[in-house]
Amino acid sequence: MDPAKPVDLPERPKEEAAPADPNKKSKSQLKKEQKEREKQARKEQQKNAPKTPKDTQPKAPKPKEVATPYDPDAMFKVGFLSDVYQEKPLSEAVPKIRTRFPPEPNGYLHIGHSKAIAINFGFSRFHGGECILRFDDTNPAGEEERYYEAIRDIVNWLGFKPVRETCASDNFEKLRELAIELIKRDGAYVCHCTPAEVRAQRGERGEGKEKTLGGERFACSHRTRPIEESLAEFKAMREGKYKAGEAALRMKQDITDPNPQMWDLFAWRIPEGDKQHHRSTETCLPTYDFAHALCDSIEGITHSLCTTEFELSRVSYEWLCDKLEVYRPNQREYGRLNLTGTVLSKRKIIKLVNDGYVRDWDDPRLYTLIALRRRGIPPGAILNFVNDLGVTKSGSNVQTAKFEFSVRQFLETTVPRLMVVTEPLKIIIDDLPDDHEELLEMPFSKDPAFGTHMIPFTKTVYIERSDFREVDSPDYFRLAPGKTVGLLKVPYPITATTFEKDPTTGVITCVHAKYEKPEEGAAAKKPKSFIHWVAESPRHNSPVRAEIRAFNPLFKSDDPNSHPDGFLADINPDSEQIFPDAMVETGFHEIRASAPWPKQEAEEGDIEANKHSIRFQGMRVAYFAVDRETTADKLILNRIVTLKDTQGKN
Repeated sequence: MDPAKPVDLPERPKEEAAPADPNKKSKSQLKKEQKEREKQARKEQQKNAPKTPKDTQPKAPKPKEVATPYDPDAMFKVGFLSDVYQEKPLSEAVPKIRTRFPPEPNGYLHIGHSKAIAINFGFSRFHGGECILRFDDTNPAGEEERYYEAIRDIVNWLGFKPVRETCASDNFEKLRELAIELIKRDGAYVCHCTPAEVRAQRGERGEGKEKTLGGERFACSHRTRPIEESLAEFKAMREGKYKAGEAALRMKQDITDPNPQMWDLFAWRIPEGDKQHHRSTETCLPTYDFAHALCDSIEGITHSLCTTEFELSRVSYEWLCDKLEVYRPNQREYGRLNLTGTVLSKRKIIKLVNDGYVRDWDDPRLYTLIALRRRGIPPGAILNFVNDLGVTKSGSNVQTAKFEFSVRQFLETTVPRLMVVTEPLKIIIDDLPDDHEELLEMPFSKDPAFGTHMIPFTKTVYIERSDFREVDSPDYFRLAPGKTVGLLKVPYPITATTFEKDPTTGVITCVHAKYEKPEEGAAAKKPKSFIHWVAESPRHNSPVRAEIRAFNPLFKSDDPNSHPDGFLADINPDSEQIFPDAMVETGFHEIRASAPWPKQEAEEGDIEANKHSIRFQGMRVAYFAVDRETTADKLILNRIVTLKDTQGKN
C-alpha cells in the first residue's frame, strides 16, 4: 500500500458504559483521603522523633557544581513533552509514534519554525517513530513551488529527514467524502450568509473602531435546512454554481459554547480570486479547520503538536473526529518561540524587501532561517538554542542577545581560528631586512585536534587601526609611540617609533616600529599585551584580501512593532557596516579546502556544505562565514556574531 495515498479511516470502537455504583468514590475523593492519611503519618513521625539541639545538628555539605555534558534530547526526557508522551505511550494500539511538521508553502520559514521542526522531528526520533513533512496547501493564495523547495531545503539543512512528504491536497478526494458524510450525520450545512451576517451571528457589532464583541449569538437561518438540501447545495458549490462568498459549508457545532472555535466554523469554501490550485483542479476547497484534523487522522498521526494559538482549536479538532467517528490523534500545544528586536511577520518582511531596507528574504539581518544560514549560523547552534530553552506551555519571548550567546558557545569549540584585520594599518619594522621572512607555526584552535598551519612573518605587517593610538594614555596597553606590544606568536615584540599621516585628511597611513630582539645573553622585553596581525608576503599570497559585512540589529528597539509611527520608523541606519579592505592570514586557504566547519555538518548531510559551511573565528574580533556572493576574484565574509555581546553598546 502506498503510504502517501489516502486510506479508509478506522472507526472508533464504541465503549459500553458500566452501570453507576452509588457507593463508589470518585478519583478526586480517593486522592484527597490519601493525602490526608499521608499528612497525619508525617505529623506522628515528627512527634515521636528524638529532639536534637539546634547547634549540634549536622550541616549539609554545600553541593558542588558538576559540569554535565550537553544532552540534545533533554527536552524529550523531562517536562512538557515527556508528559505528552505518557498520555499516549507505545502500545498494541499505538505501535509507533508518528508526528508531522505541517507548514504552509506560502513563504520562507523563520526562527520560530525551528522550534516546531525540532519538536516534531525530534519527538518522533527520540521515541523510535517517524515524522511526515506535510505541506498545508488548502489556500492557493500565495502558494508557490519555490516555497515548497525552500522548506524541504531548510528541514534537511537542520539535519532532519521526513519519512515521506505529503500535501493536504493529496487528501482532497477523501476529505470531500468525509464532508458529505458529515452532512449526512447532520454535522454540517451549506450557508449563504454574507461575512457581515456571519459576524452578527457570532455576537460582533459594528465595524472598525466601532466594533464590539460579546453580543448575543444566534444560529444561521440555513442551519435547519434539510440534509438532502445541503447535500445538493454542496454538490452545486463543487460544480461551480456559486462564486466566492456566495456559499460555504459550515460545521453544525454549538453556538452556545463560550469557545469561538465551536461557533459553526467553515469547512469548505470557494476561494477568492481566480488563482487555480497548482496541485488540484478543485475550485471548492476545504478550510484549515476541516482539513487539519482529518489529515492528521488519515495519516495516523499519534501526536499533533502545535503552538498555543491553536489551543482553543483543540475542541473543534476533537469534535470533528468524534462526529465522524474516526481515529482521533492527541493534539497538544506548546509555547511558540519569538525573538525581540526583529519582525517575523511575512507581510512586514515583504515590506522590508520591497522598500529596499534589506536585500532579500535571506538578508543576514533578518531572522528567516535562510537568512540565518546565509549569515553563517550553523544548524547545530539553532537546535542547541531551542533545546536549551526547553518546551513549556508558556511562550518564549527571547532577546536576540541570548540567541547570539548560544551561537558563540557552539562556535567556540567547533570552528578553527585565524587572524583577521578588518581595518588595516600598515606597520614597517625598520630594523628587519627587506627580504626578512620566517614561517611561524600557528594552532588552528586551543584543541590540538584541529592541527596547526604555517604563516609568514615579514618586515611589513598590518594590524587593526584601533590597535594604535597617536596619543598614549596609562590605561591603554596596545601600540602607541614609544610603547611596546607583542604580535601573536611572533618571537619578539615591537615598539612604535614614528608614524606618517596623509597630508590632506590627517589619517595615519603608516607606523614605523623597532623589532625588540635582545642582544645575545640579554633578557627579552615582556609586553603587557598581544595583538593580531597579517603579514605582507607576495610569495605566500599574503594577505588574503576580503570584504567584511558586519551586521548589527536591524531595529533600534526590542519591540519595533510598538513604535507609534510603525515598525519602519524604528529601522537602525547602522545595521550594516562594510569593511572593504579587510585582510585574512593564509591559513584561510587550508580551512576552505577542508570545509565544512563545523565538521559534523558533513555527516548530517548539509546539501550545500561547501557553500555555506566555511566558518572560523577571527581572533579578538568575531566569528565569520563565507557569503554566497563570493567569487574567484572577491572573498566576502559575513560576521556571524562578535566575540562578546555588543548589542547593548550598539
